[in-house]
Amino acid sequence: MNEAISASRLAGLVGGFDRSPAYAGLAGALRELIGDGRIGYGVRLPSERDLMAALEVSRTTVTRAYAVLRDTGYAEARQGAGTFTRLPGGPTRAHDRALWPTDVSPGFIDLVCAAASAPPGIAAAYAEAAAELPAHLGGHGYYPAGLPDLQAAIAQTYADRGLPTLPEQIIVTTGALAASAVVGFALAGPRDRVLMESPTYPNAAQALRVGGGRLVTTPLDPSGWDLDTVESALARRSPRLVHVMPDFHNPTGLVMPEEQRSTYSRLLAKHHATAVVDEAHHLLRLDGQPALAPFAAYSPDAVSVGSASKCIWGGLRLGWIRSPLPLVGRLTQARVGLDLGAPVLEQLVLTRLLTDGIDDLLAAHRARLREQRDALVRALATTLPDWRFRLPAGGMVLWCELPAPGAMALATEAERHGLLLAAGPAFAPEGGLDRFVRLPYTVPVPQLEEAVRRTAAAWAVVRGGGSAPATSSGPSGVLVA
Repeated sequence: MNEAISASRLAGLVGGFDRSPAYAGLAGALRELIGDGRIGYGVRLPSERDLMAALEVSRTTVTRAYAVLRDTGYAEARQGAGTFTRLPGGPTRAHDRALWPTDVSPGFIDLVCAAASAPPGIAAAYAEAAAELPAHLGGHGYYPAGLPDLQAAIAQTYADRGLPTLPEQIIVTTGALAASAVVGFALAGPRDRVLMESPTYPNAAQALRVGGGRLVTTPLDPSGWDLDTVESALARRSPRLVHVMPDFHNPTGLVMPEEQRSTYSRLLAKHHATAVVDEAHHLLRLDGQPALAPFAAYSPDAVSVGSASKCIWGGLRLGWIRSPLPLVGRLTQARVGLDLGAPVLEQLVLTRLLTDGIDDLLAAHRARLREQRDALVRALATTLPDWRFRLPAGGMVLWCELPAPGAMALATEAERHGLLLAAGPAFAPEGGLDRFVRLPYTVPVPQLEEAVRRTAAAWAVVRGGGSAPATSSGPSGVLVA
C-alpha cells in the first residue's frame, strides 16, 4: 500500500513558492521536496482539486505543475489511482563506499566516518582492566548476555536517567550495530516491515534487516518529527519494528522533545509496533543541557540500543540492548545465533569506566567535540555562507543543505581535491536527499578548516564556478589534486 500526503501538509511544505508563473514555481518546489526526500518515493500526491483549494490557486496551476513533474521524471500518473512521486532513474541508493572506516590515502581528509579518536583516560582503563583479566582466565570466557558486573553497571545508567532497569534486562554486544542485528534477527522476519526515517543511518537499516524484514520509510523533516506523517505510515504500513533515534539523530542532529516522545509512544502502542531506540549518541551533549528521559520511559515495550563505540571510542567495540523482560530470552537466543559474546577485556574496560570515572572522560570528549563543531561552523559561515544547517546541540555531525541539488556530484569532485564526503543520498534508503551532505566534526580543527576549503573548491567546480581542481596541501604535507 502506498503512502499519501495530504493537501494541507503539502501546502505547508511548499510554503511561499515563486508565483511568476505559479505553475513553474509550484513544480520547482515539489521537485526539491521529492529530490531531497522530504516527500518520499512512491507517495501519492493530493488530487488536483484538493491541492488547488489548499494553496488557493487555480486548478490549471496544479494541473500544469503535475505535468512538469511527470515530464521531468519526478512523478507518474496511474490510471484511476492518482499521481505518485518518483525520481529520475528510479529510487537509486548512493554509492557510498565509506560510511564504514577504510584506509585513507596520504594527504586525504576523511569526513565520511563519523568517529573520533580516543579521549584521554582510555589507555589507563585498559591497563587496569588487563590487571583484572587473570581472574577470568579459569573460565570459558563466553558470556552471551555479558559480564554480570557490566550488565549491572549499564542497568544503573538507565536507572540514573529515570528508567529502572534490572541487570538481566541488559545484553552486551560487540557494538550498537551488532545489537541492532540481534533485534532484527529476533523480532522482524521476512513477512514483517521495519519502518525507518529518511534520512537515517544506513548501516542501522542493514542491521535491522538481518532477519529478512522489509524496509519501509517515512520522511523526517529537517526541522523535526511530524507525528501526523508518522501515524499515517504506521496505519498504512503496519510495521513490526520502528527505528527511532530521539537523541542527536544521525545525520540530522535532531533531539525529540519529551512531549513528542510521549505522543510517539502512544502511537506505537495504538498500532502494535515495537520501537527500536538507537541511543548511540545520547551522552554526547555539548552545550551543558540536561539529559532527557529515555524514550523507553514512555514506551515500556521499546527495545533500546546503546553504544560505547560512539560515545567513548570506536576501538572499544561494545554495545548493548536494554530489553523488556518478556523479550530477554528471545533476544538472548537470537544473539547466540549470531555470536557467543563480547571480548572479556573490553567488557572489563567498560565496567571500570562506568563505575569509576566516565564523567571526567566524557567531559574531555565533549569539550573537544564542541571546539571542533564550533570551528566547522565558523569555517562554513566564512567560506560557504549559502549552505544551511541547524547547529546541533550534540552528536558528531552537521547535516548541511546545499543551495541546489548536487551532493553526489560534490562527493565525486571532492575526491579529486583529497577529501572524502558522504552525500545525502547515502542516508536515503529509498532515494533522494541530493541536496544534503553530512559533515562530521570528529577530526582536529586544522583538518576541518582545510576540509571546508577543499569542499568550497569542489563545490565551485560542480556549480560551474571553477575550472580545474585546485591543488592544495593535505594534512600530511603531500600535495593532492
